[in-house]
Amino acid sequence: MSLRGYWKFSIGDDMKWAKPEFDDKNWESMPVPGSWQNEGFHGYHGYAWYRKKFNYSSVLNGRSIILRIGRIDDVDQVYLNGHLIGFSGSFPPKYQSSWYAWREYPVPEKFFEKDKPNVISVRVYDSELDAGIVEGEIGFFEKRDEMDLTINLAGIWKFAIGDEVDWKDQQFDDEKWDDIMVPSAWDYQGYKDYDGFGWYRLKQVIPASIVNKKLVLVVGKIDDIDEVYVNGKLIGSTGNMNLVPEEFNKHNEYQKFRGYFIPSGLLIPNKENTIAVRVYDGYNIGGIYEGPVGLIEQGKYEQYWREKKRMVNRNKKWNFWDFLFGDN
Repeated sequence: MSLRGYWKFSIGDDMKWAKPEFDDKNWESMPVPGSWQNEGFHGYHGYAWYRKKFNYSSVLNGRSIILRIGRIDDVDQVYLNGHLIGFSGSFPPKYQSSWYAWREYPVPEKFFEKDKPNVISVRVYDSELDAGIVEGEIGFFEKRDEMDLTINLAGIWKFAIGDEVDWKDQQFDDEKWDDIMVPSAWDYQGYKDYDGFGWYRLKQVIPASIVNKKLVLVVGKIDDIDEVYVNGKLIGSTGNMNLVPEEFNKHNEYQKFRGYFIPSGLLIPNKENTIAVRVYDGYNIGGIYEGPVGLIEQGKYEQYWREKKRMVNRNKKWNFWDFLFGDN
């Protein structure tokens, strides 16, 4: 569902502009994508907002939807109907540009309005050179070949750099931690070139209807190694934290997909459960950089990987030795 074309635009900064009911009829029109420097605002650096109204489409029903909004120079926050769904970089006073990052934000279906116009609002800060939503795909896209998650946990988590043992605990207060997008490397979100330990935390209510099912917590791909806790209990890890910082990445752990089976009886029905992810990054980007992220029933998880293997084998170019010694 393309959103390319003219959006409403204003320089300045006012958080009420994120609200869907705000009247933007007197704003300028701005082509998206495109630099505002080329559209009558040459030389302007600072805050500006974009807004776009659209009607809900039935093609979005029940699908895993992402909003792609291209490359934004330099920092952004994106709201759907007043709900923050994604951000990259860091606004002043702790300014850090993410002009190089391609924005792709998961969109919870519950944030769409089905009976009235929807509004996307994009807050941007630019410090120099080009400015605004400068290039790329703009619109809603379906994530295909995606796991059939029971609960999608992509979105905004709590985050802190450092390493403290009590950060795994369910009762730990993370209210003062920073917000961070998951999945997305922490380098794109105010922690550029940071190497070391970082922790993610998320509190999630789990319905009683699924608590007693066999569930898997999928955490996508993490750069470089991790330990994952649910309600303070370690449920899985990839890599060896005891080898940091010298030999932490002996097996290219950053390329491995994380799927951790949740022990029976660990989840609390109809109450907040706490997921805590301890990460160590040694170089390059760091953190939970690729999804999916969420809870999935064990049977669906197993079926996904069986189907994945069948697809790989179907596309494989067989030769004589494969037929003699292959396992299919």
